[in-house]
Amino acid sequence: MKKRAFFTIPISILLIAVIIASFFLLNIQPAEGKIARAQKLAEFTKPAVVRVVDYAVVSWQFTNPNDPEVIAILEQLNNQSIVGGSGSGAIISSDGYIVTNAHVVEATQKKDEDIANEAFEQVVTTVADYFKVDYETAYNYMVKYTQYTDIKRVLKVVLPGGDVLDGEVKSYGAPINEGKDVAVLKIEGKNLPTVPLGNSDDIQNQDNIWVIGYPAAADSDILSPDSSLVSSMNAGQISATSKKTEQGSPVIQLNAAATHGNSGGPVINEKGQIIGLLTFRGDTVNGQEVQGFNFAVPVNTVKEFVNQAGVRNTKSETDKLYQEGLELYWGGYYKHALEKFEAVQRIYPNHSEIKQYIANAEKKVDSSKTLWSDYATIFYIIDGVAGLLVLILLVFTFTGGKSKNDAAATAALTPSADPAPPSPSTAPPTALENTLQDLNKDGKLDVQDILLALQEHQKRQEKKDEE
Repeated sequence: MKKRAFFTIPISILLIAVIIASFFLLNIQPAEGKIARAQKLAEFTKPAVVRVVDYAVVSWQFTNPNDPEVIAILEQLNNQSIVGGSGSGAIISSDGYIVTNAHVVEATQKKDEDIANEAFEQVVTTVADYFKVDYETAYNYMVKYTQYTDIKRVLKVVLPGGDVLDGEVKSYGAPINEGKDVAVLKIEGKNLPTVPLGNSDDIQNQDNIWVIGYPAAADSDILSPDSSLVSSMNAGQISATSKKTEQGSPVIQLNAAATHGNSGGPVINEKGQIIGLLTFRGDTVNGQEVQGFNFAVPVNTVKEFVNQAGVRNTKSETDKLYQEGLELYWGGYYKHALEKFEAVQRIYPNHSEIKQYIANAEKKVDSSKTLWSDYATIFYIIDGVAGLLVLILLVFTFTGGKSKNDAAATAALTPSADPAPPSPSTAPPTALENTLQDLNKDGKLDVQDILLALQEHQKRQEKKDEE
């Protein structure tokens, strides 16, 4: 055994080391790239942040044919005026539910009369400016000869990828200073990117937050048209957690920079969860906006309207694949990141970021790191074979054939069984056999002779035993 163990034990140890090494390789997690947390949050979140455009178009009829100048002014306006505006929102379900402010979609929720009155003010202001008269004079004149003929409501949602979809209000609170400034919209879609809802009860002063949206201050004629599809993200902290509006609705105060157009945009925490929706800014000073004093509707208030709309805030398959792809990409696993990105493109082709990431990953795929989990099947086969060999070697070492000395020692120590009777050809004849043979010389052995011979043999045996 010692001779066998001399080479079987080292081999067994080597095979066991192979099994342990494969176990560790299979459990190595992809290395994380050195990417700032804020950048990760931006990349995860911005595909689900949308621009909301809500307006009403009012058509006018001017009934004084003797005033060609006013007729000309209205013709320049195409006999229409538009009321409404734009804001931001966030997709919270893969089938197209969006959270935003109520005041962002207020224009299409008003009564016809209220919309017409607001639109009429625009017409009057235009006429007053043209004729250089005061607003009241222009109003008294225009109200005699002007009436609206049609009101068309339009609610559009512009996705980061450029798609423009019709929106529908599913639940609605109230604009600022009238109640809870929350609305839930619905667009048609599937596999859409989403942002998770957090818990505003967990927030504390000075928590880091980020505001994401489409601020009007970031729009410029100098920028390219597709720049309007790119959201902005500003960092800040929570300044106060327990303030309320005059109506008693809770609000969160932030110091992150924001402006009109940001309304309805998500405020996210370090986990990438929505903890509020930006709703209004602080008062202006000398007619100027003062940054660092902005307010958000807490997400727990938002959830009230989400529940009313029957919405489930769940992570989509698009989110899962995209985020896995980003982590792999940032870690240098470009080949595997490319597979994830291509999977995203298959299920959601209009993803705002995916084409660029696919192009970048393709350029770097030749320098991709090795991901050992790809070789799991091979490792399992090697481990199985190695384990079987270890078992065979151990059996061979401790229970294999014995040497001659081992066999002799074993035989000496092992008690022998009763010896087998000698075969007829070699064993010496017994006294009984001799007697029977003598009686049978003439071939006339009968039963009486056999009994006498047996008795005689028994006597001799008993005498022998006594001696």
